[in-house]
Amino acid sequence: MSGRIINLHDWLQTPAGQYLCAWEAPLLQEAVADVFGYHALQLGSPSIPVLHANRMPHRWQACVHWQGEDVIASARTQGAQVVLDCGALPFPGRSLDLVVMPHTLETAHDPYAILREVERVLVPEGKLVLSGLNPWSLWGLQLGAAYRWPTPKSVNADQLDDGRPHWLSYPRLRDWLHLLGLEVEVVHCGAFRPACASQEWLHRWRWLDAVGRRWWPVLGAAYVLVAIKRVHGMRLIEPARTKRYARSRPIAVASQRVRRTPAHEYKDE
Repeated sequence: MSGRIINLHDWLQTPAGQYLCAWEAPLLQEAVADVFGYHALQLGSPSIPVLHANRMPHRWQACVHWQGEDVIASARTQGAQVVLDCGALPFPGRSLDLVVMPHTLETAHDPYAILREVERVLVPEGKLVLSGLNPWSLWGLQLGAAYRWPTPKSVNADQLDDGRPHWLSYPRLRDWLHLLGLEVEVVHCGAFRPACASQEWLHRWRWLDAVGRRWWPVLGAAYVLVAIKRVHGMRLIEPARTKRYARSRPIAVASQRVRRTPAHEYKDE
């Protein structure tokens, strides 16, 4: 049984979506605040502005093409500057210092291809900041069967499992990042209240946030992850004979000649 089709941008305007944004927006902004460089890109979710907390001179807000039927109108409404395909980023390799992806992988038909493309455009020691919904949570049971995102026209609906979002668990995402040479630096889990339809019920369940952080942090509805691209350098190993020769060479010691005064030059006073 397929769920109700809803745009991710529209769902973020619901009480549950606003509660999620209020939890993860400060974490995303804190993660990008001290990242230095020249070029930064946010892929998806323009309704969650993150890059304004960063000080890089070149920052782009991109809207991916599957987020709405009318791509241009959706991009203008959400405040995006660029419309692109995450599977083929129009940037040369090793050109971006920071990539932010708030809830971008859930709406993708091939999340691993997007991560591979992000790894290509990141500079060495560049950072990837992303957020996602946890399938091992109460929200995974509630929203996984209740909603499905719009299907891109260029992709067959059968490839998307009837358009249902691909929620990636943190262990699986961590393994993918490790294969791509991206090292997880920090991860936050949170949003333990149920996905209630009213603000009143969300307020009644507020005590679950403190209990969840203490007793079951891995079961939070969402996570915020920071990964860094590691590129291992090379080390030149000298031949062993060169080292033996260096040890056997005599050590030159600087000496100072002292002029001795002959005995006949001394005069009795």
